Amino acid sequence: MMKHILTPILAGVFLASCTTSDPFTGQERLSRTTTGAGLGALAGAGLGLLAGGDDRRNALIGAGLGALAGGAIGNYVDRQEAELRAQLQGTGVSVTRNGNQIILNMPSNITFGVDQADVRSDFYPVLNSVALVLQNFNQSLVDIYGHTDSTGSDSYNLDLSQRRAQAVAGYLAGQGVDARRFYVQGFGKTRPIASNDTEAGRAANRRVEIQISPLT
Repeated sequence: MMKHILTPILAGVFLASCTTSDPFTGQERLSRTTTGAGLGALAGAGLGLLAGGDDRRNALIGAGLGALAGGAIGNYVDRQEAELRAQLQGTGVSVTRNGNQIILNMPSNITFGVDQADVRSDFYPVLNSVALVLQNFNQSLVDIYGHTDSTGSDSYNLDLSQRRAQAVAGYLAGQGVDARRFYVQGFGKTRPIASNDTEAGRAANRRVEIQISPLT
């Protein structure tokens, strides 16, 4: 599995977010202070961008965040799933439970413009809801994966999927979610969930997935 570090692209996402306004309130969505803190967390302590679950677990537990065990795991995931379903109902984001993992599927048609890696402003409230739940349930690891359809070259799709995954991670970090919980990776067109032979299938394949796992 490829491992990715913080790139100038992600830094650009944070810096651009300093001047982005919420279309519903007209207020600045991410203040310079919050954005700087999020960027610093990703750059200085963003172990989730560097390695997989073991390093993140060690970092979080070492920072004093307790791990879940026994029957507490299932109860914790049940409550987190219920909160996510309540927050994301009617948004176009699907919530799937797989054992003790929760998977959020964010189709690109509601998340990004065509061939763009900037989160659409009308999707901010949805990500705000996700960030709120992640903060309320902070004993979770968060894997953020970008995917594309098969249109275009392998290198282009890999880069686009990575930038989109980073954009989502950057936004969530800017909303106060601890970046040490993150692992961010783009898979390009290598993991389709539908046929790329139809427009509907290609649309389904263009997505960002957030996989949430309990810290155990």
